[in-house]
Amino acid sequence: MTTGTDCIIEAGTILSGLGPDGTMGLRHDAAVRVEKGMIAQIGPLEAVSYGYGDLPRFGSREMIALPGLVNGHHHFGVTPLMQGVPFAALELWLPRFRAMRAVDPRLDTLFSAIEMLESGTTTVHHIHSGLSGTPEQWTASAEAVLGAYREIGMRAGFSFMVRDRNLLAYDADETILAGLPAQTRAWIAPKLAAAMIPVGELMDFVGALRARWLTAEPDHVRINLAPANLHWCSDEALQAIAETARAGGSQIHMHLVETERQADYAKRTFGRSAVAHLKALGCLGPEMTLGHGNWMDRADLDILAECGCSVCHNASSGLRLGSGIAPVNAMRRRGIPVALGIDQSNIADDRDMTLEMKLVWALHRETGLWSEGPDAAAVLQMATEHGARTVGFGGLAGRLEPGWQADIVLMDRRRLAAPAISPRTPAAEAVLHRGGRHAIRQVFVGGRLVVDEGRVVGIDREAVMREVAAILERPETADERAAVEAAESLVAHLDAYHRARETGPSASYRYNAMADG
Repeated sequence: MTTGTDCIIEAGTILSGLGPDGTMGLRHDAAVRVEKGMIAQIGPLEAVSYGYGDLPRFGSREMIALPGLVNGHHHFGVTPLMQGVPFAALELWLPRFRAMRAVDPRLDTLFSAIEMLESGTTTVHHIHSGLSGTPEQWTASAEAVLGAYREIGMRAGFSFMVRDRNLLAYDADETILAGLPAQTRAWIAPKLAAAMIPVGELMDFVGALRARWLTAEPDHVRINLAPANLHWCSDEALQAIAETARAGGSQIHMHLVETERQADYAKRTFGRSAVAHLKALGCLGPEMTLGHGNWMDRADLDILAECGCSVCHNASSGLRLGSGIAPVNAMRRRGIPVALGIDQSNIADDRDMTLEMKLVWALHRETGLWSEGPDAAAVLQMATEHGARTVGFGGLAGRLEPGWQADIVLMDRRRLAAPAISPRTPAAEAVLHRGGRHAIRQVFVGGRLVVDEGRVVGIDREAVMREVAAILERPETADERAAVEAAESLVAHLDAYHRARETGPSASYRYNAMADG
């Protein structure tokens, strides 16, 4: 292991990134020379190493090198399923989070960071669930999360979800609270009050956080903004967030029309789509990434293309929660950059981006003879260059070219191909369809080795796993049991609330052929 950022990395094939012609750029039997964390030179090993014989060397001609993957939409580590939270529609899933057992934010961040790094993800946009309490508590949470990413060696964008209304449902909290049993209301009301922080104070906090971390880690940290969703943010809050982002050069990542009910809310409340409303407020621009976007129509997509926005596609999340499938092919036809996010966790309940990429490729295969679905190279671009742009590292990470950060994943061709694969199989197709955590030998962030032989090297991996296990296996306390019961009471009330407002069965779930019954 090297602690420096100057080295030489050899590979039999280098996937540099998608070219303007839509094909993957390739270099064969080449090497990358890294200087101060940046790619200084790519070429034949003899040429790249000339005069640099003392640099540490990694890789071999048996390796396939690709850009570090990017998880463009992530929240926290220990998953709800691990904590016993059952799957449900989003509106009835999120309230149960309030009863989950607390996990130290550093430990929680390291747990998911291990999963990400060991499956080739070198950059993440960490969207903190939200701030509450005192400014000292806000700082402690942010510092713990960002400190954990620095400790393990990941590149990270950090934001926290901003809400200033309707924390429980699509109506005012006072309306929902009035209908709750007294005991449930007494449990949830203080939590809501602690989270209702004036948006101006949060924007000041963002400025202070940016000043500290961009000075300390200018190449590894970005401080972004995350308005939670249209029904959770007033128009004034959305405009304040947009103004703050543009003044500080930050990215914005906003959950939007994740579910059909969210799309209906916008039309009922504003008389137009959520995307059209954001445009009218002046909130759309190249700095805006919309998370999910499952319920956008053609007019919405035209607006996004016009405004230069990006979308972060969270395929596993949409399927697991029954939220919907984003119209990715229609987005790509309009030139809208699509990034990939794992959201809370993927279909295997972990943070393996190589698995998420396979799902995205398969999900958007259309039934025609000439499918417009993304090929392997396009999916890799979503998971690298497009993702890096949405996190705030556009032009720095996501490609393997001189002048870009040396975030590099080495996959062992022998493990990927076993027992054998035809030389006619394009490298991008082999990586997407046969690559995975099993094939990853080493991972570098800014030229620094962070994964060796498939395991993180910057922290005590097994100690983190033992600590997580100890927290989850500890017997439930009386207070925790009471919290679970209160959350179930809240969910029962919200279930009735949503049933009373449901407009009828959705026609969005279709079979190719419907059998009787």
